[in-house]
Amino acid sequence: MTLVLTHSDISALIDRHAVFDAVERAHADLSTGTAANPAPAVMPLPDGGSVLPMAATATRQRASTVKLLSDMPGNRAAGLPTQRSTILLVSDRTGECEAVLDGRLITAIRTAAASAVATAHLARATSSTLGLIGAGTLAVEHTRAIARVRPIDKVVVWSRTEATVDEFRRRTLDLDVQVVYADTPHDVLATADIVCTLTPSKDPIVRGAWFRPGLHLNAVGAPPRADHREIDGPGMGTGRLVVDSRATALAKSGDVLLAVAEGHLAEDAVTVELGDVIVDPRLGRRSDDDITLFNSVGIGLQDLVTARLLVDAALASDIGTRVEMSA
Repeated sequence: MTLVLTHSDISALIDRHAVFDAVERAHADLSTGTAANPAPAVMPLPDGGSVLPMAATATRQRASTVKLLSDMPGNRAAGLPTQRSTILLVSDRTGECEAVLDGRLITAIRTAAASAVATAHLARATSSTLGLIGAGTLAVEHTRAIARVRPIDKVVVWSRTEATVDEFRRRTLDLDVQVVYADTPHDVLATADIVCTLTPSKDPIVRGAWFRPGLHLNAVGAPPRADHREIDGPGMGTGRLVVDSRATALAKSGDVLLAVAEGHLAEDAVTVELGDVIVDPRLGRRSDDDITLFNSVGIGLQDLVTARLLVDAALASDIGTRVEMSA
């Protein structure tokens, strides 16, 4: 039997603390070789769209997955989501399709969990001001995740509309943090100890010239397109760069690829993955003045471990719809 989990099912089941722990272990497993995550192919679709089959396998979770991510920039004009995804979870013992899951909430929460894992291993322990470039759902999830690993008491937020920041403030009232509206992205960088860029920007929205000693930055918003980036070339070449997966970054991170093309970043400098830092902290921050930058475009392994958590929880709670695929 195959379990089908809808967005509503996933919303009822998901445990953000458990996702953080699973994502942290998954990145360590990737570095030690007990999980695999090849770079996804990018297959073009009409009207500028593309589809990415994000595959992964993990011994610990006894499973393989493929998340089919559709990147559809033309949807914006029609008021539709520009990205949609579905996850297929398959047993690595029997080959059975164990589950089909909607990818929307999984993607947002596992992305924030990965940034929180990077923050836990790279940001200064005393970091207390979080800066956000963008104020949507990803910003809410990042604030919740990072507040669990650092003593955040102030959040400085920039968005193109102040109304979006007001909505962000409403959605984070339970966190008891001061939320301050920033007039410009530069104002965020001038204030924050930790900065997360969370916009689907095509042109750089953050400049390396604004980086201050001790900064940790999570660059996670740009879509998987080689011509999109949030950080300029000099910024990508400044400080200690850590990626979620080298193969994936060199295949679909515009932040990385454009910095390399411009000569600000050497391709052979893109070597340290998040899992490497978890396994060997000496590869991460070495002093309070270091600038660290985590560049993430998301990997299928993060989806796999989150899907496994959800499927196990759904089976224990008798949630979801069961379908006989081979009948």
